[in-house]
Amino acid sequence: MTGSALTPFPDGIDPAHVAPRSGQWRRWIAITLLATVMLAALLGVFGGGKVRPIVADAPAARLEVATPQVIRNGMFFETRVQITAREPIDKAVFTVSRSLWRDMTINTMIPAASEEAARDDAFTFDYGPLAAGESLAIKIDGQINPPLFAGTKGRIALLDGERELVAAPISITVLP
Repeated sequence: MTGSALTPFPDGIDPAHVAPRSGQWRRWIAITLLATVMLAALLGVFGGGKVRPIVADAPAARLEVATPQVIRNGMFFETRVQITAREPIDKAVFTVSRSLWRDMTINTMIPAASEEAARDDAFTFDYGPLAAGESLAIKIDGQINPPLFAGTKGRIALLDGERELVAAPISITVLP
């Protein structure tokens, strides 16, 4: 090393390599954004969260519907319906509006109705008579079809023959 000045960095290392980095705030923004999305998913904002039942009360009957309000496209879901008669019902007819089941596949419905029909505006399921105080639990399994995007709305109702006893509006948000 005769006659040469000492360099502070080894060969191939420039002062820019060891200088303090600028723009580290970008990394913290990315980490914060990722953590926010993960927390929202954990809380069920994007579907799969806790199902809160929708209850409709009337003097003749009580209707309780538990179905996901937010669901992702293509997913399977379960809807549970609890019907409680407060007075005798000669012909308990459970109805679901066509708009609610648009672009959905219904795989099973337990128990099966004695009669099923598709009217202009609703699907109807006849479960026969219910005595006052008697309950009927219906479990419906379905799947969201790919064309359904943004969501769907409709009504679930209980009729005594043709007379509506109680109804509940249902809204389901469908995410991609």
